[in-house]
Amino acid sequence: MFISSAFAQTAPAAAAGGDMVSTLTGMLPLVLMFVVLYFVMIRPQMKRQKEHRAMVEAIAVGDEVVIGGGMLGRVKRLSEQYLHVEIAQGVEVQVQRVALVQVLPKGTIK
Repeated sequence: MFISSAFAQTAPAAAAGGDMVSTLTGMLPLVLMFVVLYFVMIRPQMKRQKEHRAMVEAIAVGDEVVIGGGMLGRVKRLSEQYLHVEIAQGVEVQVQRVALVQVLPKGTIK
C-alpha cells in the first residue's frame, strides 16, 4: 500500500570497442614504465659491458692497468682467461681478465 514495487533495471549493452580502449588505456602506464626503464637502466648497462669487453680484448703485454682491488701493475703475460700483472719488482700476480678495471696511459707507473 505505502510501498511501491521495485523493478530491476536491465544493464545497458556494452559497446564492442569500449572494453578494448579501456584495457589499452589501463596498460599504457605499465608500458611507458618499461620503455623508461629500458632507456634509463638497461641500455646504458649494455653499453658499459660492451666497452669493458672491448677493453679486455684489446689488452696487450706491457700495458699499465688497474685491477679489481685497486692495485696498479704492468701486464707481463697473457693467457685466454688470466692476466699476469707485475705489481712490484719481481712480484707478479695472476688475475682473471674480467677483474681489469682500467687501462692507464703509458708511463703512469714509474
